[in-house]
Amino acid sequence: MMPNSFGLESSASAGSPCLLVKRASHWQRDSRAFQARGLRLVARLLSLLGLLGAAGPLAAAARGMKGQEAGPDPPRGSVPTARITYTRTLAGSIPEYLAVSVNVDGSGSYVGRRLDESAHPRPLRLSAATTQRLFALVAQLHNLRSIDLDSHKKVANLGLKTLIYENGEEKNQVEFNFTQERAGRELMDLFEGVASVEEQVDLLEYSIKYDPLGLPQQLLAIQIALNHNELVDPQLMIPSLQEISSNPRFMHLAQVRAQDILKTVNPGQQ
Repeated sequence: MMPNSFGLESSASAGSPCLLVKRASHWQRDSRAFQARGLRLVARLLSLLGLLGAAGPLAAAARGMKGQEAGPDPPRGSVPTARITYTRTLAGSIPEYLAVSVNVDGSGSYVGRRLDESAHPRPLRLSAATTQRLFALVAQLHNLRSIDLDSHKKVANLGLKTLIYENGEEKNQVEFNFTQERAGRELMDLFEGVASVEEQVDLLEYSIKYDPLGLPQQLLAIQIALNHNELVDPQLMIPSLQEISSNPRFMHLAQVRAQDILKTVNPGQQ
């Protein structure tokens, strides 16, 4: 591109650091020329304009290069992640305490333990269909705001259930022993179904390590539970089932039953 009368390139090339340095040198050259002719005031003005004109774009270019190295800035005001947690506490049951938490993206955790044990949460990821249903049910319950789910009827102690909804600074909680609220009942049943799957995973992992001869009976119990639709998101068992079905150290009957369950919970992948 052709420079103008002061040695400046067109605006199309103004962002190049090399050309900006060249531009500053042109200002200095013209300043010296005017100074040689005795026009000191004009020379000083040209020198000042040259420095200001080059410094701003150069600084902007440097910031752009730094931004490229560091990556884009993190988004401001990130949307809080909504979470639902279900717990049940009942001494003498197996487990005595369970907790299932799920985030709006399906990620979550499970805890199942005796009351005198410490918690060791295990990560899980629920299917999109189950996650959407859980949050739809909570929405029907107004995100648990100022709601009473307990039936207040004289029934046996079925365990203290707690539902918690969290979203940013919002946190709503409700406790009950037994509920007749349709949405509340379905919500509890879904969480209990997820917990049942996680309990089966615990039993399978224990049998794989310490009681391989008990695997056929354990797998039969899983098949019965599946037939009665008692398990929610049974695909959570897939890693344990694959280990059993592919490892020749386990009984043939256990391998066959594990393969049959895999065909049910993971169709098309066999």
